[in-house]
Amino acid sequence: MGQPVASRGQTATPTLGKAMLNKYARAFFTRVLTPFAAFLIRRGVSPDTVTLIGTAGVVAGALVFYPMGEFFWGTVVITLFVFSDLVDGNMARQLGRTSRWGAFLDSTLDRVADGAIFGGFILWYAGGGDDLVLCAVSIFCLASGQVVSYTKARGESIGLPVAVNGLVERAERLVISLVAAGLAGLHAFGVPGIQYLLPVALWIVAVGSLVTLIQRVVTVRRESAEAEEAEAAQDDAAPQDNEGNQQNASHGSEAAT
Repeated sequence: MGQPVASRGQTATPTLGKAMLNKYARAFFTRVLTPFAAFLIRRGVSPDTVTLIGTAGVVAGALVFYPMGEFFWGTVVITLFVFSDLVDGNMARQLGRTSRWGAFLDSTLDRVADGAIFGGFILWYAGGGDDLVLCAVSIFCLASGQVVSYTKARGESIGLPVAVNGLVERAERLVISLVAAGLAGLHAFGVPGIQYLLPVALWIVAVGSLVTLIQRVVTVRRESAEAEEAEAAQDDAAPQDNEGNQQNASHGSEAAT
């Protein structure tokens, strides 16, 4: 949820809203929601407030409906609050605001929203769903998703580009999980066999997240080795440069004499 620095400028980090809506739909809804965003600004509502409310709605939709097996309505509620991601970004652009705080808040609340969604699946399969295997798979999806995000953030914090997207990133995890959950919820309306979509989706997310984690770890290891080799080469070149400078200084002194 929320508005990263990028969402107030040129490009944006994938968020829950961007995972749910393709670029054409986002452009359409941005135009539709611009008057509403302007209305909130006039009322003194800040983008951060919209971010917090949107995340609260996602958390409520996931942790209230999913543990009861109400996947359709839970996904509807989550999707409605996804639009707050478009509204707060629109508000930030209208206000001309870019801030590190916005990026931090966005990333932090993204983790909260992810945890709530997969936490809802965990509670369902540990309770009414009565399937410990899928409960374990849901736990792995939650944990691996957090670690996948951490590997990139940690790699970038130590100065590495972490130049790899990975097989299943946050956007893909959410699209696969939420679409499958929403469709699986149609079983309550009499659609036969569709409830199996969610277990299949969770397995796909689990495997994809594991592959993505491995891809990022391998990339960070390679980039780290390359960076250390470059630093070592610079260190080796430094003494030679110093010797050359000393020789030039010595020759200059002799010439002056």
